[in-house]
Amino acid sequence: MPVVWTTAFLDLPAAVHDDGTAFWCAATRSTRSPARGAEGEFATLLPPDGDAYLRVQRTGDVPRVHVDLHVPDVAARAALARDLGATELHREDHVVLASPGGFVLCLVPDGGERRRPEPVAGAGGGVQRVDQVCLDVPAGLLDAERAFWPALTGWPARTGARPEFTVLERPAGIPLRLMLQRLGDDDPRTTVGAHLDLACGPARAAVAAEHLALGATHVAEGHGWTVLRDPAGQVYCLTGRDPVTGLVTR
Repeated sequence: MPVVWTTAFLDLPAAVHDDGTAFWCAATRSTRSPARGAEGEFATLLPPDGDAYLRVQRTGDVPRVHVDLHVPDVAARAALARDLGATELHREDHVVLASPGGFVLCLVPDGGERRRPEPVAGAGGGVQRVDQVCLDVPAGLLDAERAFWPALTGWPARTGARPEFTVLERPAGIPLRLMLQRLGDDDPRTTVGAHLDLACGPARAAVAAEHLALGATHVAEGHGWTVLRDPAGQVYCLTGRDPVTGLVTR
C-alpha cells in the first residue's frame, strides 16, 4: 500500500501560533507534545487514544494547512510524484513537494502509526472527528490535481455528494480522507490551498456552539456544513457527515 498514514499540519505564524494550537488541542481533546525542531517550531497534538495525525508548525506569514503522506519508500514515491508533475522543494529524510497546482505536501517515512483515534465528545455533547483535508482547487487547475492525487496515493477517486467534490477513497484505518473541491469561476485564488473538515453528524450545531465558545468565529452556512475560522485565522468546516464512517448522513 503506497500510503500507510496521513497527517495534517497546521502551519501557524508566530504571532498566532499559541492561540491556534491551544484552540485545536481543546477542540480535539488533544494534549500538546513537547516542542521539537531546531527552534522549537514543531509539536504534535496527542489524541486521547490511538496514534497522532495532527501537528502544528510555527512558520510563515499566513496560516495554512499542508499534508504529510507516510510511505514505506520516500525516494520511490517522490520520484513518482515528480513524474506526475510535482515540484521538489526540499529533501532530508523526508521530501517536500508542491503538487501541479502548487499545494505543499510532504512524503515522510512510515513511523508505524496504525491506530486511528476515535471521535471525541465535546462539552456540549456533540461528537466530532477531524477526518478530512479538503483541497481548494481553482477551476483551471482541477484536471491536473484530479489526475495527480489518485495516482500518487493509489486511492481511487469518485464524485462526492455534490458535483464540485472529488473524494479519494482512503483505505480502512487511514485517519484523514482527501477531497478536492472545485472553486467557483469567480474565485480569485490561483494556487491550490486546503482546509480541515470535521465530521459531526447530527450534532453539527452543538459542535459549532462549542467551537465558538473556544474562540472560533462564524463565517458562513453551506449545504450541510458550517464554515468557521479558528483563532489563528484559518478557515475550516464542520460537516454533517457521520464521525465514524465519514459518509454523508441522510
